[in-house]
Amino acid sequence: MRRLIRVAIAITAVLSAAPVLAQTCTFSMSDMNFGFVNLAGGAAVDTTATLSVTCNNPLSLALSVRICPNINAGSGGQSGGVRRMLQGSNILNYQLYQNSARTTTWGSVTQPALGSPPPIDLALPLLVNTTTRTLYGRINAGQSAAVRGAYLSSFAGAETSFTYESYTLLAPSCSSVTQNATQVPFNVTAAVAPTCIVSANSINFGSHGVLNTAVDATGAINLTCTSNLSYSVALNGGLSNSPPAARKMVQGAASVTYGLYRDAGRTNVWGSAAGQIATGTGTGSLQSLTVYGRVPAQNTPAPGNYADTVVVTVNY
Repeated sequence: MRRLIRVAIAITAVLSAAPVLAQTCTFSMSDMNFGFVNLAGGAAVDTTATLSVTCNNPLSLALSVRICPNINAGSGGQSGGVRRMLQGSNILNYQLYQNSARTTTWGSVTQPALGSPPPIDLALPLLVNTTTRTLYGRINAGQSAAVRGAYLSSFAGAETSFTYESYTLLAPSCSSVTQNATQVPFNVTAAVAPTCIVSANSINFGSHGVLNTAVDATGAINLTCTSNLSYSVALNGGLSNSPPAARKMVQGAASVTYGLYRDAGRTNVWGSAAGQIATGTGTGSLQSLTVYGRVPAQNTPAPGNYADTVVVTVNY
């Protein structure tokens, strides 16, 4: 007897959707270091930092990605849209910009008072694409009163939020791009250098026929020194290297004796030895120190123009 045996073989398959691989982007920002800055003259100080971007496109159908690099105020905070670096309770105002002319601020969609983030559109016809952007910094002008020392604003944690979204035809606005929020830490630093700017006004004793009485005149030493900076001002002995009250204005071999003093009574001489030097503390603003001059009564030399040159030395 024949028996027909039939065996059914089950053939099965599990079909699953192939994963759609989206773009991914990575970022790095160099620190913005203004270095040692001289603010005594009141001028602005500029520097830059660099943002580096790398995005990949693992066979996604989208052709481009929009990146929105949101930068908030930093740990120093802001006032009226102006960012701040701090040294304890001391403040140094600065700003971040999108352009080298420093006219368009670089901000955040969450803190619009600081400005807007500059969108970065990166085409991805290939698997990987990279780009860089410059972040322009400026310490604001008019801060000669800033106290010396190191200042910092840190952009850690939520102080940055770089978002990005892929697209095919029309780029989305940064106000709507909230995906892939990435924190990109960096620091903004500066060190206010101790500085004094010095100038001097000449002393003119005028014209006289005979020197039978004392002749007085004044000049000035003008200083703008970093706030809270202690300084001292010394005057040398002039071209003849004479004592403070016996300096010499000369014409050829002839001379006129004169003295320089720190007080209107002409009792405290102004020289370069201990006890003869003027001292003060900077305010960040212009300070003027009066130099009191006196030509004592003396034998009158031959007529002519008599002159001397005194060197001002400021130590701080």
